[in-house]
Amino acid sequence: MSAVLHDARLAKFNQRKRVNRLALLLSLAAMAFGLFWLFWILWETVRLGIGGISVATFTQMTPAPNEEGGIANAIYGSFLMVMLSTFIGTPIGIMAGIYLAEYNTKGWLASLTRFVNDILLSAPSIVIGLFVYAVVVSRFHSFSGWAGVMALALIVIPVVIRTTENMLQLVPPGLREAAYALGAPKWKVITRITLRAARSGVVTGVLLAVARIAGETAPLLFTALNNQFWTSNLGQPMASLPVTIFKFAMSPYENWQQLAWAGVFIITVAVLGLNILARVLTRKKD
Repeated sequence: MSAVLHDARLAKFNQRKRVNRLALLLSLAAMAFGLFWLFWILWETVRLGIGGISVATFTQMTPAPNEEGGIANAIYGSFLMVMLSTFIGTPIGIMAGIYLAEYNTKGWLASLTRFVNDILLSAPSIVIGLFVYAVVVSRFHSFSGWAGVMALALIVIPVVIRTTENMLQLVPPGLREAAYALGAPKWKVITRITLRAARSGVVTGVLLAVARIAGETAPLLFTALNNQFWTSNLGQPMASLPVTIFKFAMSPYENWQQLAWAGVFIITVAVLGLNILARVLTRKKD
């Protein structure tokens, strides 16, 4: 009887080992499949983009077909709109995240805010672009950099809200209770204790939001449109790197296609740098 029971247990153990090996094999195959495409995309980006990188790329304006030029105006336009939208969206997102995590965790307003925030997180960026087009561009009868900033800020806000709320909820309640026991007011507990404890996670969320909007094309097509010249006037159409890449990559002109790949390389390096910075900040927290 014991021998039969031992054989049954051994067979069950061997079956579990086979299932485990199969699951491990499938997991490794899925990882290899994803890494294959990732490295192929990066290789093509470096191979085709590095050839278009020169001093003129960063100093000259977008050229006419078959002429010399660069994408300095597109780089500047993207930098300006991304930075302004980050400065607008980040405080709103952080304050809303603080409200959800510290002041009203289970109220009806908090539930409604989380519901709307989830919708904004999952909404395609082109929908946000069309919304800003209908509200701003069509009303003022002009594409503008400010409309692009507004569209990008609407993408930043829900990401920062979600990250801030989640990071603040991870702060141990004992830290808050100790500060309250010493007589600290709530606003000081939030600014001096909880926000400091969650600082790395909040900054990481902001950087990830910036990395997301840096490559957005659809919202800017409906808001900032494009501009072949250098302009700092946000009340006019403004060039941006993603829109320039879209326009030049679809063209039949070789110099435009080369500049498009150069733009892809620049924006990939920038987004990769932001993601690495976010990982470094997270690692410091741990």
